[in-house]
Amino acid sequence: MDHSHHQAIVEFSYALAFMTGLLGSGHCLGMCGGLVSAFFMKLQAKGPWPYLTYHAGRIGMYAAVGLVAALLGAVLVSTGRIGLAQGVLQIVAGAIVILLGLDLLGVSPIRNAWGFAPVAWLRRQFMTAAQKGPIVGALIGGVINGMMPCSMTMAMAVQATTAPSPQEGMLLMLAFGAGTLPSMLSASFLFGKLGPRLRGWLLKGAALFVIALGASTLWQGLRYFLVMVRLVG
Repeated sequence: MDHSHHQAIVEFSYALAFMTGLLGSGHCLGMCGGLVSAFFMKLQAKGPWPYLTYHAGRIGMYAAVGLVAALLGAVLVSTGRIGLAQGVLQIVAGAIVILLGLDLLGVSPIRNAWGFAPVAWLRRQFMTAAQKGPIVGALIGGVINGMMPCSMTMAMAVQATTAPSPQEGMLLMLAFGAGTLPSMLSASFLFGKLGPRLRGWLLKGAALFVIALGASTLWQGLRYFLVMVRLVG
């Protein structure tokens, strides 16, 4: 694969990740809007810094997840015949991302119940974070929010396992986090003002971008695998 082709694929993935986060705003508000609003009411934040710190922590956690996921993908590839293993990883990751997109649409035969940590523990830590002060508490709350179970976040994390480098896995999750920023920054006053129908349409749009990203990864993996089979065989 030449450099220009690789760069085009990377930029395409970043754009899809960003649009997934942006169109997923209705889902974000529906899933986390009330929780974030309650958190900031309890935090009694004044000025912009607690809000900025909270979302810096949240998006920073996304970036960390992307970095770890890309490193995990690299380890999985290095355990086998590198070319074939890379193709298999992309095929499997693409299929999982498609399933997570279908889960967002509500038509998947498998419902996602996975997160990066136990949900009950996360909720306890989240609700006590506000007691740590407006800045430290906001940072802890944002980091915990970034670990909460969500099909969109899980889809992006799985996608990050196929990134060519740890840095690109991190940037993929940063692009997704940047897309979620407008809705999550305004969650304290927008929550409840987007009707369920509009939130549903936005979620469908985000799900379609997730499926497109998964399909692109699966197709790239399949092509790469077939090429490597011919070269090895």
